[in-house]
Amino acid sequence: MAADIKSALDDLIFSTGVSVQDAVSKHFSDDYRQRTNGQWDERDAFIEHIIHLRTVVTGGSIIVHEELVSGNTYADRHTVTIEKTDGTRAVTEVYLFGEHAPDGRFQRIEEVTLLISGSEEDAGLGNAR
Repeated sequence: MAADIKSALDDLIFSTGVSVQDAVSKHFSDDYRQRTNGQWDERDAFIEHIIHLRTVVTGGSIIVHEELVSGNTYADRHTVTIEKTDGTRAVTEVYLFGEHAPDGRFQRIEEVTLLISGSEEDAGLGNAR
């Protein structure tokens, strides 16, 4: 079964009972790369990003509006709502294109984020560390 973004983000950000390393290993290949709003990160930098997010996020949800899988290609449009430790909320819409590795985990994701609501600082959550 190929990885999907809702399951991956639920494990990465909202499932505190799952370690970051276990969540990343489950959904992302060892040679995973991600480009968010023009900035490329290798797997280790992505892990740093998720560790940071877990320090500022207390809960939230993901709604997948559209999703397409064709061969090893994955695309979706989803909205992430996060509740932050400071009591505020941010809502971001994400346009994502990716590629699955032969084992079904994400090997590459390229995404653009659009802040729907939240502070100016929240616009950088997709790259925050």
